[in-house]
Amino acid sequence: MTEIETKELSIGYEKRKIVEALNLKIPKGQITTMIGPNGCGKSTILKTLARIMKPKSGSVYLDGKIIHKESTKQVAKKLAVLPQSPEAPSGLKVKELVAYGRYPHQSGARSLTKADLDIIDRSLKQTGMDAFKDRDIDALSGGQRQRVWIAMALAQETDILLLDEPTTYLDLAHQLEVLEVLKRLNEEEGRTIVMVIHDLNHAARFADYMVALKAGKIVQEGAPEQVICSTVLKDVFAIDADVVTDPRTKKPVCLSYDLMIPERAEEEELIPAGGAR
Repeated sequence: MTEIETKELSIGYEKRKIVEALNLKIPKGQITTMIGPNGCGKSTILKTLARIMKPKSGSVYLDGKIIHKESTKQVAKKLAVLPQSPEAPSGLKVKELVAYGRYPHQSGARSLTKADLDIIDRSLKQTGMDAFKDRDIDALSGGQRQRVWIAMALAQETDILLLDEPTTYLDLAHQLEVLEVLKRLNEEEGRTIVMVIHDLNHAARFADYMVALKAGKIVQEGAPEQVICSTVLKDVFAIDADVVTDPRTKKPVCLSYDLMIPERAEEEELIPAGGAR
């Protein structure tokens, strides 16, 4: 099973540093979700894990080797990435897009083999898109398109899947549809999945492990119960949240919340744990 982690990782754009000295180890064979306010570095970290961005200092390690020193094809055989709001060329059919996932396993201009075609068919079936393989991508719904992109990532046959907000712009039913596909892939095949998700309840519901970020630093990491709690949500999002346990999933749910009033936040910082207001 492939392993990915960061050591003293710092990332930024030009002179602006977004993430500094990040030490993060992604649990193998589990679903990890990253949460945090806009601009905290979630997508930047994911892009660096995927080798799309280069760090200013520190390193990302893939199976103990510095990922930015490995060849593109070698990395693509171990790790697949689904960026935020991907777009396919106009006129492309579903099976043609999924076939792109076989590129890392091909040499030269060699055409697809029977083994490649079998893997493409299997990826389409795993995502429930086999009945749509001859349909144009443009003719699909948002949820269906996301499942096709996931099928393409599956066709790479990697141990690790990185997804940047895979449910963006989807309605509630389509969000659950996509997340249930990913959950099934993790449970049935043991794939390591890392997702950036804005919806706190979805992030907790589908995660084995969570990472809460603020200003490029880890505030809390661990099981959903350790991350989705009132103290962490106050620190990370500046919200006063009521957190309960979902009777269906047994995972924490943010039931209701209010913005923290600055005066109230300062007052709470002065109150000792367990002290009276």
